[in-house]
Amino acid sequence: MARWDINRLAEMQVFVRVIELGNFSLAARDFRMTPSAVSKLLSRLETRLQARLLNRTTRRLTPTPEGHSFYEQCIRILADVEDAERSTSGQGDPRGLLRVSASVPFAREVLLPLIPEFLSRYTGIELDIVLTDQVVNLIEERTDVAIRHGPLESSRLVARKLGETRMVVVAAPQYLKRHGLPSVPEDLTRHNRLDFGYTRTLKGWPFIVNGSQWIVSPVGNVTASDGEALRQLALAGVGLARLDEFQVVEDIESGKLLPILQAFNPGDIDPVHAVFLGQGTQMPLRVRVFLDYLSANVQLKRLEHGQEPDEKRMGDAR
Repeated sequence: MARWDINRLAEMQVFVRVIELGNFSLAARDFRMTPSAVSKLLSRLETRLQARLLNRTTRRLTPTPEGHSFYEQCIRILADVEDAERSTSGQGDPRGLLRVSASVPFAREVLLPLIPEFLSRYTGIELDIVLTDQVVNLIEERTDVAIRHGPLESSRLVARKLGETRMVVVAAPQYLKRHGLPSVPEDLTRHNRLDFGYTRTLKGWPFIVNGSQWIVSPVGNVTASDGEALRQLALAGVGLARLDEFQVVEDIESGKLLPILQAFNPGDIDPVHAVFLGQGTQMPLRVRVFLDYLSANVQLKRLEHGQEPDEKRMGDAR
């Protein structure tokens, strides 16, 4: 029979906090312990498990693969205990702080309009929303749910698909009036092509020319950290940008932006996922209801694919 003379739940709580903060001292402060006591507790845990859980450096603590796996199991177990206690005590409604990471365009167009209804439905949940187009580490950033665009890299994270989007190259009519309308992808080499200021999976703008893929490098005089910044620059007539369709549908419908080279658009589909740790009942109730709410309510606006620029609106730009 297993020995239960050690408070294993307390060990798990301390271990999880150390992983999230990456520091013995900060974790010790949360539990009113000394850093040396936290260090000894985790050393005993590693000895009992016969596995190294942490890589220790002078600047930061990071989990080993075994530590990462144990961390995921710990947060599931602790979430189950939390849900069980709330259910038994008659406090079964989801509650607590929910940390969400999303790209700026997704937040502006999709997420933020859904938040008021979600908060009115789940009054016990508080939201901490971080907007960034860059991929965040859920453990290091202490994030419960992150919205990611495009193919997912292999990881231990669990994902729920929310929808699909395509990319479209756009420009403002005033920009095209000054610089001309590109008729083939090769013409883009004479245009100011705005790009993201960080490395993306696809290094360039893809087009289909005579049945083959043609990649144009986005070279211009401005790079930006997020898609909303690129949208604003395109609206101001600074240059061309390649953005998610859902982000610019309304701008295109109003004539503020015009789709460029749609006849050469490969039409490749980018999935949009919510990624998180744990799955099924092995996650906090607040995370579960948020994912269910997103799945039921997220709608990504689409263009009529392949539609060429409106001739009337393009007239002044030619």
